[in-house]
Amino acid sequence: MDPLPVESVLPALRTALQMRANVVLQAPPGSGKTTRVPLALLDEPWLEGRRIVLLEPRRLAARAAARYMARTLAQPIGETVGYRIRRDTQVGARTRLEVVTEGVLTRMLQADPSLPGIGLLIFDEFHERSLHADLGLALALHSQALVRPDLRMLVMSATLDGAAVSELLHDAPLLSAEGRVFPVEVRYRPPRDGVHLDVTVAAAAQTALEEEDGDVLVFLPGVAEIRRVASKLEGAGGGPAVSVVPLYGDLSPDAQDAAIQPSPAGRRKLVLATSIAETSLTIDGVRVVIDAGLSRVPRFSVRRGMATLATVRVSLASAEQRRGRAGRVAPGICYRLWPERLDPTLRPHDTPEILAADLAPLTLELAEAGIADPMALRWLDPPPAASLAQARELLAELGALDAAGHITPHGRRMNAVGTHPRLAHMLLRGVELGFGRISAELAAVLSDRDPLRAEPTAGNDVRTRLEAIRSGDARIPPAVLHRLRTEAKLLRGSAGGTAPPVPGDVDAAGRLLALAYPDRIAQRRHGPAQRFLLRHGQGARFDQPQAIGEAEYIVAAELDGDARESRIFLAAPLTLDEVMEQFADQITTDDVVEWDAASDLVVARRQDRLGALVLRAIPAEATPERIQEVVLGGIARAGVDALPWSDAAKRLRERLRFLHQLDSGWPDVSDAALNQRLSEWLGPSLRGVRRGADLRRVDLAGALLLLLDWQRRRELDSLAPTHVEVPSGSRIAIDYADPSAPVLPVRLQEVFGWQDTPRIGGGRVPLTLHLLSPAGRPVQVTRDLAGFWRGTYFEVRKDLKGRYPKHSWPDDPLTAVPTSRARRPR
Repeated sequence: MDPLPVESVLPALRTALQMRANVVLQAPPGSGKTTRVPLALLDEPWLEGRRIVLLEPRRLAARAAARYMARTLAQPIGETVGYRIRRDTQVGARTRLEVVTEGVLTRMLQADPSLPGIGLLIFDEFHERSLHADLGLALALHSQALVRPDLRMLVMSATLDGAAVSELLHDAPLLSAEGRVFPVEVRYRPPRDGVHLDVTVAAAAQTALEEEDGDVLVFLPGVAEIRRVASKLEGAGGGPAVSVVPLYGDLSPDAQDAAIQPSPAGRRKLVLATSIAETSLTIDGVRVVIDAGLSRVPRFSVRRGMATLATVRVSLASAEQRRGRAGRVAPGICYRLWPERLDPTLRPHDTPEILAADLAPLTLELAEAGIADPMALRWLDPPPAASLAQARELLAELGALDAAGHITPHGRRMNAVGTHPRLAHMLLRGVELGFGRISAELAAVLSDRDPLRAEPTAGNDVRTRLEAIRSGDARIPPAVLHRLRTEAKLLRGSAGGTAPPVPGDVDAAGRLLALAYPDRIAQRRHGPAQRFLLRHGQGARFDQPQAIGEAEYIVAAELDGDARESRIFLAAPLTLDEVMEQFADQITTDDVVEWDAASDLVVARRQDRLGALVLRAIPAEATPERIQEVVLGGIARAGVDALPWSDAAKRLRERLRFLHQLDSGWPDVSDAALNQRLSEWLGPSLRGVRRGADLRRVDLAGALLLLLDWQRRRELDSLAPTHVEVPSGSRIAIDYADPSAPVLPVRLQEVFGWQDTPRIGGGRVPLTLHLLSPAGRPVQVTRDLAGFWRGTYFEVRKDLKGRYPKHSWPDDPLTAVPTSRARRPR
């Protein structure tokens, strides 16, 4: 049984495309939509001789689909059907159907948004939601709205939410082709504890070859895992009739073709593939799928400051896609190398790349297309605003965008290099500086995993890696070394750098790295630890002491992203002169006046700064006004409570607090209020103050009086007197610590004859009398002195007379002579 062909929906599809600009087609994997639909539409009259462009998410799928369709027409590739992928084009003058990768479509739309000569765009496997697929569709919709209303678009997918895509495409018709596939039995083979993935996969492959028929397709996360499993299978031996073949994007076209072509008669094939084999490709003869359950996807890496491949568990949709590859031609088997109980925990679908990836490349692509505001486009999932802002900031630092967000000539050259903007900028500037070769080698290291990551003694200096690549260091696996050298050669060619190595050019790594990571220039902090301050103010450190940690300046290429203090994994040293020369246009010169805590002094410096880094500083002069401003700022940060308040100033502040509570027309002298009006009341008293010791000579009481006008000053002593004269003739200080209840502490004998409680605040507030014994201890607290004399006094008198018999304790205190003397006169 073959899957139901899409011919069943072709009439409806033709009608929909003739009547409408956009259509969405849902069809299951194996339905043949990738090849049958484009060929069936070639002769549609509404195309008017224009070309069809079919987009595939991967180069291998694009090349395979084009070749299959050319064979179907019994023509060589490049006649009716051709393809365009990076560094490989097979298109002729009579080509009517071009299969391209999504990045190629972006370049076509940037070159000419009207897409001359193209009548239909087909987005295949759109459910994969790559960044370029979302970008290509958004740009195509933009062109359709502005300059190509006649352009038709067809979005094809197996598992995507077709209704959401239909709505995005202006309520485009949604067609569905139901397909049949052969049943596939799922068997779960979770790995044993402590057993590596490659061992588990190799064992499952051996079992499949021994117990099942047909070819075997193994899904692994990446090339390293493919190599390890292949090595184990070769050691175990699969028999002379079994070919173990890899399948991944960086293989040569011939090697990729060998993996997808049918096995010769009498032989079996075991294909070790990345997720590239999930969709689009047809690998004939596969009856068994072994799914390791992992995939590598682009994710923004805080550690590297750009997108890297992260290993994640597959989504449920991907797992089903993989399982379906075993049921194309007959009933099949799918081994899942995880416990069945994990199935409900799998994500339903893969996270769209646009929501998790580094958006610097996308932002540059949009700028190249003349779009400064990404939100002006229609997106299935809009790019996150924070990620866009971060991307624009980086591109501006790299000189790719101007102040208005438009692409610069340098930005256009960067975009043409075809790698991350950080690395593209470094490559182009490196070529200009005469370091084309070493900059390409450095870019290869930065775009791959650290080749010496497993070497504990390798340290964190990126120059060690460059020297190891140059010398063919045995610590780097041969396959990794070959990959890095090949990638460096391709990058050097794309940037136009063909010069031979420059003697000592490895020492230029810091200068070059600073071009790629201008935001990660760091300055050594004072102290014995190897700690650094990054340009944007964050901290960073080396975990282990090493030579590069003694450099005054470094560039950190890899950080762990800890918000408090990041660990540095890869870096290169930089000199101050290199920083001053390379970033001359970004260095600012400021006259800084600040409080230096170490010297407890206001200092003035002229500073050259690169972000948070002070590169150079020389003494400078400051005006008295500026010095006063800095002192006030320091006091505001510390709070007025930290000022050296004298006892007199504290008492005045308490009196003013009492009056403000009594009448809000009096100034508020709380901490918050004084901080807010600091320059008004304290500023005039700070003339000549430049160090902490000077503050202790400031008359804070006199400064507080500046808050009072002339009338208030006249009323101050009458409404809130400092002292009260009591009947004995003594002047007793009033305690205003509690503004709601000022206290007069006085010995009981000194107020004999005082009939009523004294009042302040214009007679509105009775003082709280703390009546004291001859020893100064409180014996009564009252605001009603008259009532005290009438009642409580006699109880207190009885007690005091027994404790202090030599003192006078009259029967009638109102007529007794008050005294401040300790004993009764003889």
